[in-house]
Amino acid sequence: MGNKNKTISFRVSEDKFETLREIAEERDISLSAVFRDYVDTLVAHDGQVKVAPEHELEDAAEESSTESFPPKVEVPKSFVREHERLELEAEHLREQLEEHKRYVTKLRQQLDEMDQDEVIHLEDLDEGDEEDASYRIGSFEDV
Repeated sequence: MGNKNKTISFRVSEDKFETLREIAEERDISLSAVFRDYVDTLVAHDGQVKVAPEHELEDAAEESSTESFPPKVEVPKSFVREHERLELEAEHLREQLEEHKRYVTKLRQQLDEMDQDEVIHLEDLDEGDEEDASYRIGSFEDV
């Protein structure tokens, strides 16, 4: 498979079109070549292209040397410390959650291992003998 060229369409105002045509005539290239150069530059610099008139190129060069991309923002130390504290707290909560899950799993295993005769279900208490009051739930007045 060869390298296939794709067509890109641009819509610009009539004034900008005339300006682009003048730029192409000054450089003695076609209007299509102006767009190809722009797109090639855009791709080569990963979308970090700033278009400026030639007389402003020196100013733009000075700006780009003092500012880097992506822009860097200074963050207060208190914000960084709070972020670190929250990360530690989240880690602690994850550990507690894992410990709780292990405990619940252990209790379920113990319940599964118990003999079914040792387990008393509340539904069974209501259906039991009236004479066996040791399992009866209620107040002492009912007895």
